[in-house]
This record gives sequence, structure tokens and C-alpha cells, in this order.
Amino acid sequence: METVNIHEAKTQLSRLIERVKAGEEVVIAKAGKPVARLVAADPAGTVRKPGSLKGRIRIGPDFNAPLPEKVIALFSGREASR
Repeated sequence: METVNIHEAKTQLSRLIERVKAGEEVVIAKAGKPVARLVAADPAGTVRKPGSLKGRIRIGPDFNAPLPEKVIALFSGREASR
């Protein structure tokens, strides 16, 4: 990971972007202190295929059953009755 000052980042932005596209990260600093990180963006437009996990995920028969009182108590920040 390379650290560059703001002035250098402004003058060398194209070069830095090429390095980031290649998988590197660049830290931009002001007065020697890191203030930003230049990283590659997630690729947009990834196509999801509906049903691609069919047969690989199971949902239990009690999926919609009410939660036990003990669990509800934990979520609400109170102690469960014993």
C-alpha cells in the first residue's frame, strides 16, 4: 500500500488509478496523516441468476414458529422468567 500526499495525488491521479485498477490500495495523506484511501470500486452489473442455489438451502419446518420466551427476553433486554 502506497501513501501519497494530496498534491502528488492530484498531479498523478491517472497513474494512481491504474495502480488501483491493478489491485493496489493507495492512501492519501495531508501533512503526513492519512485522510483517505483509494480502492477499486466493486464491479457493477453483476448478474444474479434466480434459482442458482435451488436444492442447496433448506428452511426448517419451524421457520415461522414463535420464538421461545427466553430468546424474546434477550432481544428486549430483560431477563427471561425461569
